[in-house]
Amino acid sequence: MDNQAPLVRLVLFTIDGQTYALPLAAAERVLRMVEVTPLPGAPGAVEGVINIQGDVVTVVSVRRRLGLADRPVGVADSLIVARARARRVAIIAELVLGVVARPVDAVVSAGDIAPGIEHIDGVLKTSDGLVLIHDLDRFFSAGEEQSLDLALERL
Repeated sequence: MDNQAPLVRLVLFTIDGQTYALPLAAAERVLRMVEVTPLPGAPGAVEGVINIQGDVVTVVSVRRRLGLADRPVGVADSLIVARARARRVAIIAELVLGVVARPVDAVVSAGDIAPGIEHIDGVLKTSDGLVLIHDLDRFFSAGEEQSLDLALERL
C-alpha cells in the first residue's frame, strides 16, 4: 500500500515575475482579460467589476493588495475566477502557470514567514523560491467587505 503524504493542490500565477498561488478548490476557471468597469467607493484592492453570464463579479488586484507598483491591466493578462466567502472574485494575473500538487508538509505557515499579512494562508517552498498562497476568505477586511457591498448596491 502507498503511504504518500496528503497533497495540497494549487493554481499558480505570476505578478511582477513573482509566483503566487490559490487553493485549487477556490478556483472556478481562468478567463482572458476583458474590459473592467470601475467601481466607485470600492476598497483600494478592487480594480472594478465584470459581467460573467449575468453575474457581476468583483475584479481584485493582488498587486494593489501587496502594495506593488501599479501598472495598467494588459490584454495579455488573465482573470482567475474564484470563490471568496460568499462572493465570486476575479483575480488579475499576468500569467497563469497551471495547477500543481505538492505534499502538505511543503507548505509553511504564513505567520512564520510573513506575519501581519492576513490574507496569506501559507508559503510553498520550491526550488525557484517561495510562493505565497492567498486565502481569499481573508482577502478583504470586514470594513472592506462592507464598503464593497455598498459600492455594489449602487450599481
